[in-house]
Amino acid sequence: MKEKISSNTLFYLVVYLIAIIGGIVTLYPFLYIFSVSISDPQAVNRGEVYLWPIGLVFNSYKYVLRNKGIWMAYGNTIFYVVVGTFCSIIATVMAAYPLSRKSFCARKLFNFFIVFCMYFSGGLIPTYLLITSMGFYNSRWVMIIPVLLTSYYVMICRSAFSSLPEEVIESAIVDGANDIQILARIGVPLVKPTLAVLILYYAVARWNNFFTPLLYISKQELQPLQILLRRILIQSSHELLADEILKSEEQGMVSLQVRYVTIVVSTLPIIMAYPFIQKYFVKGIMLGAVKG
Repeated sequence: MKEKISSNTLFYLVVYLIAIIGGIVTLYPFLYIFSVSISDPQAVNRGEVYLWPIGLVFNSYKYVLRNKGIWMAYGNTIFYVVVGTFCSIIATVMAAYPLSRKSFCARKLFNFFIVFCMYFSGGLIPTYLLITSMGFYNSRWVMIIPVLLTSYYVMICRSAFSSLPEEVIESAIVDGANDIQILARIGVPLVKPTLAVLILYYAVARWNNFFTPLLYISKQELQPLQILLRRILIQSSHELLADEILKSEEQGMVSLQVRYVTIVVSTLPIIMAYPFIQKYFVKGIMLGAVKG
């Protein structure tokens, strides 16, 4: 018995140690970026910031937040996330519910096509030609309609609807409810945890969507935050300092710090959204995995 207790203790110590190391490795980049963003530019330029900020200076945040381009990109990103996620979750529910009903005659055929699309696609060039020929180039709808559905999320939602008790649905039919009423009043409330997880997945994917606007949006007034972040990190951050009267030496120091500030500003909202929806994660994923 003592040997069993000691072995279990050793096992949990190893697990906790690995978890602590993993947490440190994961959190350190976030802490470092935030510390650099609020540290003294001279200390940052000398490479003295490793973990904690040195000398609290918020001038870089002032330079970034006063720039009109970043607010325009923020507005575009919020529009793409809110409208796109709403349209995606509506389309996902409308596609998944019929596929979960055994009475739907074309259920197997559409399930086959959805699974087929998970593994095969038309390729980049045919997709580009199709989207541009439909008039979506330099349009806000290119961020919504071509990426409206994700086949894997439809399968998860379909599995969640399949786990609903047939007796409940049959009772609703006997009471005179149609399919739309059953979906809205019974189906959606019962699979709310799964839908919450899918909303989060869709929102995060749309917030981080970089490749689609890079290909199809060339107008800066339509570009999301991720394209602006790329332009600042890879090309130059001097565009955020164009209105500031700084010496060339000061611009070099502040320019490096502005890049880190832009990362913080662009990732903070999506990080803040996680605590409000994380309680649905385990329950939602398990509910969608009851049936295949």
